[in-house]
Amino acid sequence: MQRLIIHLDLDAFFCAVEELHNPDLIGKPFAVGGMPGYRGVVASASYPARQFGVRSAMPMSKAKRLCPDLEVVTWNHANYREYSKQVMAILHDLTPMVEQLSIDEAFMDVTGHQQDGVTLAQELQYRIAEKVLLPCSLGVATNKLIAKTANSMGKSQVKTGHYPNAITVVPAGEEASFLAPLPIRDLWGVGEKTEAKLHRLGLYTIGDIAQYDAKKLERSLGKLGGALYRHANGIDNRPIETEHEAKSISRETTFETDIRDRSLLDKTIRDLSAGVGRRLRKAGIAGVTIRIKYRYPDFSTYTRQTTLDDPTQDDDLIYEVSAKLLAANLPRHQAIRLIGVGVAGLQEPRRQLSLWDEPAHQEKQQLQDALDKLRDKYGDDAVQRGATPPPKPPDVL
Repeated sequence: MQRLIIHLDLDAFFCAVEELHNPDLIGKPFAVGGMPGYRGVVASASYPARQFGVRSAMPMSKAKRLCPDLEVVTWNHANYREYSKQVMAILHDLTPMVEQLSIDEAFMDVTGHQQDGVTLAQELQYRIAEKVLLPCSLGVATNKLIAKTANSMGKSQVKTGHYPNAITVVPAGEEASFLAPLPIRDLWGVGEKTEAKLHRLGLYTIGDIAQYDAKKLERSLGKLGGALYRHANGIDNRPIETEHEAKSISRETTFETDIRDRSLLDKTIRDLSAGVGRRLRKAGIAGVTIRIKYRYPDFSTYTRQTTLDDPTQDDDLIYEVSAKLLAANLPRHQAIRLIGVGVAGLQEPRRQLSLWDEPAHQEKQQLQDALDKLRDKYGDDAVQRGATPPPKPPDVL
C-alpha cells in the first residue's frame, strides 16, 4: 500500500494567537518575542512584517531597523500551549499516527484512509480554522521529507502579506522531479557547512546531488553523503515517531542590556537552574551533564559543560555547577547578552543514600515539593531563594 504522509505547519502561529486576543494587531506589522527595549530575537513575525524582511530568529534590533513601525508583543507561552493542544487533538481525531515536531508543527501518517490526501488536507485546514480559529498550511506526499519540503515551498510562494493557508501535493512517483530544481540548501540535512562542501563538488541543485556518483559522495561526506543521495532522489523511509525522547532540558534568557554585574548573573543562573530542575522533576528524569551557554554582545556564543558521577534533578547542584562553569570560563568584567543553563544525559534518577543522609534528604525533598507546588500554582517568580555570593573566578582569568 502506498504511504500517505501529511505535514502540518500553523502559519505564524504565535502571531495568529496574539491576533485572536488582540484584533487590533490584524493587518499590522508586528513581532512576538524580545523584551522592552527590543533585546532578544524575533520568535514569530506577522506576514505584514515579513514584507519588510523581518524573520524569526532575527535580532529584534535589526527587525526594528527594517521596519521602524514594528510593534513588539511579549509572548504568552500558556496561550500558545493551549491552542497547540487543541490543534493536536484534531490531528489525533484523524489518526493516532501523529508525530509532533514542535508546538506548531506535526506529521501524520494517513496511509490506507478512505479519503485521498488532498481531501484530508482540506478537511483538516477547515476544521482547524473553524474550531481553533487558526490558519495552517499542509504538505501531502509519500514520505516525511517530501511532505515537509512541499509545505515549505508552498508557503514560500505566497507573497500577498497574508497567511498562506497553502496546500501543496506531490503525487507518488514525482518526488525526485519535484526536488530536482530546488537549491541544495532546501534539502533536509544540508546546513551552511555542508552546502559549501557540495558547492566545491560542483553541486548546486538537489537534482545535481541525485545525479552525482553515490560512492564519491560518501567518500566526501561520509554517512551523510549516502543519506543526502537518497533524499535527493526522493527516498525517505523514516516512520512516524509518536513519542520522542528528550535529549536535554534547558532554559535561557536574553538581557535587555549587556550585563557585567556578577551578582545579577549569579541570580539569573540560580533562577534558570531552578526552572531546569523543576522541569526534570515534573518529567521524572535526571541528567548527568550540566552545561551553560553564554553569548557576547557581538553574538559569538559558547557552551561549557561538565559530567557528574550520578544523575541529578536538584536545583542547588545544577546551580552550583553552572555557576562554577561560568566563573571558570567568563573573563572578569566581560559583558554578556544571553545566559542559559541545561542538563543533558537524561535518565532515570538514582538515589544512593546512606542511613545518615536519609533524614536530611527527605526534609530537602519535602521542601522542594512544596516549592514546586507553589510555582505550579502561582508561577516561577512566586518563590525566590536568598542570594549567595557567586563563585570567584580563577586567578588566571
